[in-house]
Amino acid sequence: MKEQSKRLGEDKIGSLMWRLSVPAFIGMFVMGMYNIVDTIFVARGVGSLGVAALSIAFPVQMIMMAMAAMFGIGGASIISRALGAGKQEEANRVYHQVVWLVIISSLVLAIITFIFLDPLVTMFGATPEIHQYAKDFLQILLLGSVFQTFAMAMNNIVRSEGNAKIAMLTMIISAVLNMILNPIFIMGLDMGIRGSAFATLIAQAVGAIWLLLYFLSGKSSLTLKGIRFHIDWKLSGSIVAIGFPSFIMMSAGSIVSISVNWMLNIHGGTMAIAAYGVANRIASFMIMPINGVTQGMQPIVGFNYGSREYKRVVKAVKLSIVAATAMSLIAFAVVELFPDLLVSVFTTDQQLLRDGAHAVQIVLLAAPTIGFQIVCGGLYQALGRARISFVISLMRQIICLIPLLLILPNFWGLDGVWYAFPLADVAAFTVCLIIMLRTWRGLFKNPEMV
Repeated sequence: MKEQSKRLGEDKIGSLMWRLSVPAFIGMFVMGMYNIVDTIFVARGVGSLGVAALSIAFPVQMIMMAMAAMFGIGGASIISRALGAGKQEEANRVYHQVVWLVIISSLVLAIITFIFLDPLVTMFGATPEIHQYAKDFLQILLLGSVFQTFAMAMNNIVRSEGNAKIAMLTMIISAVLNMILNPIFIMGLDMGIRGSAFATLIAQAVGAIWLLLYFLSGKSSLTLKGIRFHIDWKLSGSIVAIGFPSFIMMSAGSIVSISVNWMLNIHGGTMAIAAYGVANRIASFMIMPINGVTQGMQPIVGFNYGSREYKRVVKAVKLSIVAATAMSLIAFAVVELFPDLLVSVFTTDQQLLRDGAHAVQIVLLAAPTIGFQIVCGGLYQALGRARISFVISLMRQIICLIPLLLILPNFWGLDGVWYAFPLADVAAFTVCLIIMLRTWRGLFKNPEMV
């Protein structure tokens, strides 16, 4: 076992959280910047139709990320607990299985999506104006699906062994390369929306190769030595069971995007879809640091739970909740005080400025509750409690948000779409709090330590 893994059970929780969360935070921040910069160049180089097309393409991207998260987070949870228990061979076996699951699933998804691309784009809510833009973007993006899913899944595996710096560098390399290539392809080579897709494909491929070289270098606690094509169905089932809540949560994001696009098409048209594209980018960027904290927490929780160091688990969770809630409050303040400034980064179109600022203010009204929700879901995944994590992931996106999206616009029109988001956040926060209070002590064999 390498030194970075041993430290998960030895270093002080505060310093561990800092060492693991800060790189994750930086990596997520840079990725968030990439999403924003990508949207800026599309908005200025293609126009509002291009931004709307990104919103239409978003569900497919979310499905690819959902698969990667399912295998990566599910495998990472088992690996970190195996390393904590000193089971090196089992950790390697899980790692090999994740590699094959990612490669096979991403290729199958790309082929199916290519075959049904036209009806899918229509189903996702594309108006005739947007349809070709979204199709052009997705055709190229799908060519690199195996790179995107591999890089995202392996980043979770790298974090599970305590090497947050490599995970951070992977995200930085991909994001910076993408930001450099975007203006070159979109404006310099006059490739429009296709240029954005090509920039993304190349950046993801470089990130995937970087991670592959890391595992081949011998610096990881895990090794590709002895890997062969073999699907262990029982082990795959365990990986999927733990990672499935992440798949549901991110897939639900696709369903939500489709539902939002349809309702916006009915109640607001193309400009409303573009406004959602901008608001969604801002909201995602605000949530990135919270995801960084959660990603820093998970290997600490998994490793120490595996080695039965329950006091260390509790400290990590409490510190994560405090940090995530503080970040949620900051995000809330920034969005509510400076919505026009945030949206003006993306566009100079006056109608899009007004609509986007109005949308993002309402969408993030319940932002202070988001940090607790994310940490809560990440905790139960790290502990391998698949059922509880599954319920948490379903709550906001499927059980609360989609019904509200379908009901509220009937009473408040376009504003009903925006108000569905904060109401769903409040409901999900309440459920997470109840689950935590009811199950907390039962998570540990020594409940007096909590």
